[in-house]
Order: sequence, then C-alpha cells, then structure tokens
Amino acid sequence: MQTGESDEYVYDEATGEWVAPGDVTTASSDDAVEVRDSVGNLLADGDQVTLIKDLKVKGAGQTLKRGTLIKSIRLTGDAQEIDCRFDGIKGLVLRAEFVRKR
Repeated sequence: MQTGESDEYVYDEATGEWVAPGDVTTASSDDAVEVRDSVGNLLADGDQVTLIKDLKVKGAGQTLKRGTLIKSIRLTGDAQEIDCRFDGIKGLVLRAEFVRKR
C-alpha cells in the first residue's frame, strides 16, 4: 500500500455504494421532492393532516370520513403520495390532493 491511500470507505446511502470519504456527494435541495397538500402548503415528515373528503380504503372495508386527523405522516419520495398510520389500517398511503395540513 502506498502512503496517502486509506482503507476507510464510507457507505453513500444516496447511491448505495461504498466510496472514498472525499467522494461522498451530498443531496442537494434540488433533488428533494416537494409534496404539497390540496391548498398548496408544503408537507414534511411528521406533519399532521386532515382529510378533505370521505375516502374508501381498499382492502380494509372501511371509510375514512372527512375531517379525520392523520398524525405523523411520512413522505414517500413521490410528489403525490404520503405514508401514514391509522387505527386498524396498516400501510395506509394517501394522495396529497385529499389532505390539508393542520
């Protein structure tokens, strides 16, 4: 091994590869997906949202009523989908056009 070389590598989560410490690229804000609710408010992880219309949940045999509060949402990377939890429904994904930020 020559002097100046390092055996240390860093795992870059953005690319999924092991790279030298100087080669790690930082994610810029241009790459981030902006998710907006029905009235144009910017949504972020952990926000609370309210449903703006009744929604039938496929596979659950349940209808979420207008005005239902959904706590602690997560962004999925898609500009129109948010991941959330609700009592009795696992893996609930809602379209951003049907919610309003609280």
